[in-house]
Amino acid sequence: MKQSLRHLLDDVLTGHRLTEEEAVRLFETRDRGVWDIAAAADTLRERAAGDLVTYVRNQNINVTNLCVNACGFCGFSRKPVDPDIFFHDEAAVREKVRAARGRSVTEICTVSGLHPEFDAQSYIDIISWMRDEAPGVHIHASNPMEVAYAAGRSDLSTREVLMMMQAAGLGTLCGTAAEILVDSVRRVICPGKIDTATWVRVIKEAHELGIRSTATIMYGSCESETDRARHLAVLREVQDDTGGFTEFVPLSFVHQKTPLYRAGLARPGATGREDILMFAVSRLFLDNIRNIQASWVKLGTKMAGMALLSGANDLGGTLFEESISREAGARDTDYLDPVEMRRMAGDLGRTLRQRTTTYDLL
Repeated sequence: MKQSLRHLLDDVLTGHRLTEEEAVRLFETRDRGVWDIAAAADTLRERAAGDLVTYVRNQNINVTNLCVNACGFCGFSRKPVDPDIFFHDEAAVREKVRAARGRSVTEICTVSGLHPEFDAQSYIDIISWMRDEAPGVHIHASNPMEVAYAAGRSDLSTREVLMMMQAAGLGTLCGTAAEILVDSVRRVICPGKIDTATWVRVIKEAHELGIRSTATIMYGSCESETDRARHLAVLREVQDDTGGFTEFVPLSFVHQKTPLYRAGLARPGATGREDILMFAVSRLFLDNIRNIQASWVKLGTKMAGMALLSGANDLGGTLFEESISREAGARDTDYLDPVEMRRMAGDLGRTLRQRTTTYDLL
């Protein structure tokens, strides 16, 4: 078995494209072969992205935690009867954007709850306010779920909503709401969200309009290794068709305060072995996505450093404000100073560089 693992990794390093079955086999590795897989992934990372570790100077804005959905993995969403709901109106959003501009960010990122009174114009207005206040800053906002929700609320097609968002100033689309792109899993963890086919369709529509996006996975709840491999295959197929993904971002399930975990329907998150293998197998499998991001918000800085040794080349953003992971139970999620990022990169003998949202170096 160990010999055949080495042969498989050698084949990948010489151009073999992993199958889903082979990816499952790698995900199931539980011995020191994990390090062989990580080393192979690190080799491919070096070939694809070099020795730079990149990051974006960005600001998160969560406009509201009111949400019509009740995803089992989410500790962020609230209902109108809850005492701790928030909704930032136009004045508050503009103030946050001015603060972001004062921090010299190059990107503003916003994803929020599905407010019961939002429609397409609500999302257009938010993007327009941000564009007014920070005309030179890239707007990375919304996701396929929000696009579909806005379309349904306004009797529009998702393509029409995307075109309206683009005209208002949207630069790139968040590839979140993907979770696990296997409908049997989605029915357990996020039954109110769009299905896999709709997520893929909206992403492809965005890419066809020239709106690039991230790609994500939320792993470590109740999915299997087979589900993870299927998810990666869906993303690879989309990228083969459109080339529109800027990066892949594995998001490790933060479990502590989530309904899914409290109901006994999910494990207490991924293990360290699973985290390393998610980054490594993703690098080996996603041969058409250059950038893989280690989310320090989900992993913590120490495990994010390990991800940089296992196929990742990017540390994401500074954030300055983060609510979603914190409400699920994560700690120290609000801001990561580039000084600390530089220390992380230097510890691995690599160089930190600031980038734009679409990975141009600054």
